[in-house]
Order: sequence, then structure tokens, then C-alpha cells
Amino acid sequence: MYFVIYFIIDSLQVSIQYLSGGYWYHICGGTLIRANRVLTAAHCMDTPGSYRVDLGDYSLTTYEGTEQFIAVPSYRRHSLWNPSNIANGYDIAVLWLASSATLNSAVKLAALPASGAALPNNYNCVVTGWGRVSTTGPFPAILQQATLPLVAYPTCSLSSWWGTTVKSSMICAGGDGVKSVCFGDSGGPLSCVVNGVYQVHGIVSFVSSLGCNYYQKPSVFTKVSNYISWINSVSNVYDCFRLYPELYTIMSIGLTLDCCAVQKRYSKARCSKSL
Repeated sequence: MYFVIYFIIDSLQVSIQYLSGGYWYHICGGTLIRANRVLTAAHCMDTPGSYRVDLGDYSLTTYEGTEQFIAVPSYRRHSLWNPSNIANGYDIAVLWLASSATLNSAVKLAALPASGAALPNNYNCVVTGWGRVSTTGPFPAILQQATLPLVAYPTCSLSSWWGTTVKSSMICAGGDGVKSVCFGDSGGPLSCVVNGVYQVHGIVSFVSSLGCNYYQKPSVFTKVSNYISWINSVSNVYDCFRLYPELYTIMSIGLTLDCCAVQKRYSKARCSKSL
């Protein structure tokens, strides 16, 4: 990532970490969308293993006292995600945390856009992460930030830009050949101020194989507003499984469901949307 400035939205940023050789390593970013749910990219979770999230952190090499480490017992990638074809889209996943995070000044819930919401060309948004500072550069210890202008789909899909690789379910931002996301930023948020509130409109998905900051190859993000229903459905389904273990077969075949309807069907209890 390029042109670093420390900013208040670091409280929305999550480090997703992978256990290897007895040590935890940062592999991707994410966003806390509920006290026990993290939004990230599907490709971040392609490798089976043990994961945890690091919340409230700024420097990954210094203990600051604001950190919260929570295990990730399970997660759900979009059923149409294809690891062999990232350009197909659906690069989105929800992590289910082992316990709820404690919300405070260093750990906050992110706001999501309305379903179908879109922002105009050249709208300035902010991307954050602990990704490489250049294509072949080092991984930084402290959280990085860059402001990137959105590139409208009709421009980003031109043959001289990304062409057909980019889909309407994605967001492009940057492309000036200077500022971009880079390896290790995957899964992190693209945050845009709307009506005075930072909303997470994108999830870092991919960059050009020619380099992170290649001219007219802007950073590409999963468009969050296209997946609001899916996010809500997947976020609820684990709670249903936890409360009603007999629903495992529904969960295991990847069906979405309305937890309120499930409670009525299986327990005949008074329905509550609060999970």
C-alpha cells in the first residue's frame, strides 16, 4: 500500500492471522460487521488450517494493550466462489468468531451500504491494511492507509483498463500508477464517507499481475452492496445452527435461511430477530 497516513478508521480494520509452525502470521485484512462476525475475501480462506482475528491493533509487532485475539472456529465463503477464477467474482466470506469482541474506541463495528448502493466516478474512498508497501517491498508493521478515487465500471471495463476481467459486481479504485492496495491487503475494507459515516463499500480482491500499482489497472474490490442479503443470511445461519443443532444438514449443503422462520418451525418459540 502507498502514501501512508494514520487515521481514525483503523478501529474498523481486522488482521486475519494463520497459524504456521507455532506462530501466528498476518495473511489478510477484514472488517468487524457484528461483535462476532468478520467480513473478508473468500480467497483469504482458501487454505484449511487454524485462524484467528486480531482486533484493535495498529502495530503488529508491538503490544499496545488494545488488541483482542479471537479464534475463528468456522467461516462461510460464497458458494459460487471459484479459487481458480478470481475474475468470476463472489470473492467474499464471513468469519464466525468463537466469542464476541468487546466494542470500544479501538474496536468498532463497520457500517455497510444499502443493498444495491453505488457511488459515482472519482468519489474518494480510503483503503487500509498491512499489505506490502510496494510490489516487491516489505510488509509493514504498522497499519497503512491510502485514499483512492473510484473508477466507474464503464471506464474500468474498457479494454485499455481491465476489460472483461472486471464485472459489475466489483468496484475499481485508483489506477494512477502510484497508489494502490498490494499483497497482504486482501480482504480489507474500502471505506467511503456517506452522509458523514464511513461505510465499507468494497473488500480488497485483486491487483494486476504486472504490479500492485500498474497504470490503468486500478485495485479491484468486491462490491459489498451487491451482497447485503447474502451477508445477512450467512451471518444468521450459524446462530440458528448453534441454537438448533438439528439444522446441521441445512447448513452443510449451503442453503440460506431466515432464522426467524426457523425458530417458528423447529421450536415454535416466539420469534426474535436479535441473534
